[in-house]
Amino acid sequence: MTWPAGFLWGTGASSTQCEGAAPASDWWHWERVGRAPLSGDGNGFARRYAEDFRILAELGLRHHRLSLEWARLEPEPGVHDAAAVSHYRDVLTAARAAGIIPWACLHHFTLPRWFADAGGFLVESNRTERWRRHVDFVAETFGDLVGGWKPVNEANIYAHVAYRSGGFPPGHKDPGEAAIASEAIHLAAAEAALRLRQTGAPVASIFALSALVAQDDEPATATRLSRLRESLWSPGIGLFRDGVLRVPGRPPLERADLARSFDLLGFSYYAGLGVRAGGIALHPPDAQVSPLGYGIWPDGLAVVLDELHAALPGTPLLVAEFGVGTDDDALRARYLERGLALTRGALARGIDVRGFFYWTAVDNYEWLHGFDVRFGIIDRERKVRESARVLQRAQESPS
Repeated sequence: MTWPAGFLWGTGASSTQCEGAAPASDWWHWERVGRAPLSGDGNGFARRYAEDFRILAELGLRHHRLSLEWARLEPEPGVHDAAAVSHYRDVLTAARAAGIIPWACLHHFTLPRWFADAGGFLVESNRTERWRRHVDFVAETFGDLVGGWKPVNEANIYAHVAYRSGGFPPGHKDPGEAAIASEAIHLAAAEAALRLRQTGAPVASIFALSALVAQDDEPATATRLSRLRESLWSPGIGLFRDGVLRVPGRPPLERADLARSFDLLGFSYYAGLGVRAGGIALHPPDAQVSPLGYGIWPDGLAVVLDELHAALPGTPLLVAEFGVGTDDDALRARYLERGLALTRGALARGIDVRGFFYWTAVDNYEWLHGFDVRFGIIDRERKVRESARVLQRAQESPS
């Protein structure tokens, strides 16, 4: 068995992480009030994009997801920055020239400060008017160069980090606001998908899906597992499958028009979550712990693929992010080898997996951790690590 024809080999990145925070963004302010390390110019991608695309093309990784930063494109409401538009068109053109198909993300955790100050996604008109207008602008301005769309990064996580845990702007810890924002961002992603599909390019979701594993058979564990699934898995999957959005703390919302809004059901996988009566635990219990605090367990990828296939039979799936942050590149290589083996196994079981995107290409800024967590198969000096060869060799040999 070989990899399916047209299998998508790619990498992913975000503007703030590889270009640095946009001065007009809420993250720029977040850094300057001491809530996060300074991002500077990220990993220099804004200057070195042509070089990066050349390296990726040589590795055979011919799909790359980047974000078109809203705060750069529209630093003030209704005012578009011609230099930013030109810059991103240059980036996309360079990708095409290198043989890279660019996939564009419109919201990767950060927002224009003016949009955030107006209430962000807590305000319905911001989603139905300002966000929609931005989506249409991006489609019209860049649609001739974009080869695929991933409108919103990890739509099921944004509300938690921004409105419940307090780690990302606006830094609130309000379950009611988190529920409203969760509903809104899921709608924003699906509504954007329908509009972006009109460009003729495929559209994929990105949901952050952890493998949820019960570590005992206590009734309280089953209850906790069910609630986690209702929070992390059910809203986006349910809206896609049934056209009904169910967010805990909000009444069910029927949106039949948003069923099957994505061409590909894409997801990021990083960890398993052990669930027990006493709370959430490391999984497996003896797993090596990553610098971000979760257990390093590539096998959870197969759990997620199997569960998605069972919930959405016949739906094309996309591994939109798979990676590990570590200074041990041998561990990264083993992690990748295992992830690819699990993907091959899923294909052999009849699961329709269309592609595999590694996070990330070049070491970048990791939000609250600054530059201390290294996910790249390429370092910031553009030295290709041996782990990159795992992906390169996988494409050249039968599975």
